[in-house]
Amino acid sequence: MTEILWAPWRMTYIQRPTTGKPSGDIFLDLPAENQDEKNFILYRGNSAFVILNAFPYTSGHLMVAPYRQVASIELLDDAELLEINQLVAKAVGWLKAIYKPDGFNIGVNLGSAAGAGIPVHIHWHVVPRWSGDANFMTSVGNLRVIPESLEATYTRLMQAVELDA
Repeated sequence: MTEILWAPWRMTYIQRPTTGKPSGDIFLDLPAENQDEKNFILYRGNSAFVILNAFPYTSGHLMVAPYRQVASIELLDDAELLEINQLVAKAVGWLKAIYKPDGFNIGVNLGSAAGAGIPVHIHWHVVPRWSGDANFMTSVGNLRVIPESLEATYTRLMQAVELDA
């Protein structure tokens, strides 16, 4: 018997229109739209921003990216490197306040061979983790169960961002 896991909230994301001509780089296109709630941009800094991952590993999976399209870490200037690391730290604080995870995975995939989905634009992943959060669905079904919609995640995390401001 085949099991079906419904996620109807994903259709809104899949079918959403884009304004203008997209470049194919969400880290350029979405900030340019200036529709932060629609695009799940949680925070804008001077040279980098924080956004929800539209294909999260867990609820609260965030990404930190520079506004400038840069493929590798050594191409970032000191101001970008400093702000990105400050935003990664802020993201951890926001996630701790809202989700109370037991730990975090924080990392960067440099290049396609390393698993970068957008290899032309470096970005950091901040993934909250809980003891025992790996389940059989990922192992045997090649499927992840995300218990919360992106809209609900955005609303919850914006509470922490606004308190931190």
